[in-house]
Amino acid sequence: MDLLGIDIGGSGIKGALVNAETGALVADRLRIPTPKPATPKAVSQVVAQLTQHFDYQGPIGCAFPARMKGGVAQIATNVDKAWIGTNAEALFAKATGCPVVVLNDADAAGVAEVTFGAGRDRNDLVLMLTFGTGIGSALFADQRLIPNTELGHLHLPSGQHAESYAADRARKEEDLSWSDWAKRVQAYLTHVEFLLDPDLIVMGGGVSKPKRTAKYLHLLDTKAELVPAQLQNEAGIVGAAYYAFAQQQA
Repeated sequence: MDLLGIDIGGSGIKGALVNAETGALVADRLRIPTPKPATPKAVSQVVAQLTQHFDYQGPIGCAFPARMKGGVAQIATNVDKAWIGTNAEALFAKATGCPVVVLNDADAAGVAEVTFGAGRDRNDLVLMLTFGTGIGSALFADQRLIPNTELGHLHLPSGQHAESYAADRARKEEDLSWSDWAKRVQAYLTHVEFLLDPDLIVMGGGVSKPKRTAKYLHLLDTKAELVPAQLQNEAGIVGAAYYAFAQQQA
């Protein structure tokens, strides 16, 4: 069964049809720049545009950069504040004429990885961390998502705010070497392990590309098995589509 997955980000909104059994993209994805400002009305128009582009009718899964409960955006640190309290599922359903489920973007990436990627067939405690503008997190116990974790907003024992200190944006803005950035990531991972004791940590985001993991992954020391994500830039699309499929099957 092919479903439409949409990944809504700060700079781009990406969509593709996904085979829900294999996680493979059925056709080339389409990326449309995120409107400025990214108001609910403007973003819903792009979601409708993507749906029309793929001539699609059916369940849609959307990955969205906010905590989601019952389809309603809660805290939203990296999108327009007008989203807070907005029922994104109802808004997108009205715009597309399709049933829509919306989940946190890091949760969507995690769903993709535990279903088709680095966390596949793991029945223990799996933590997905995405390093980009911020630090996103997705936690799974026995393949079940524990939704809406915000582990990027932890404060480290030294007092630093985790994602301000260790996100990939901090590396870029402060012009850190990979080794210096790895020290910050190590401090963060050590604290997360103390709190959660996961069995597997999956490193996602742009830093999961092989040419980048070669620069820092060997510098990190964790009790948990530490691996790079496998689906990379397609994770949000794939996870959102699969989540919509799973909701239909429930």
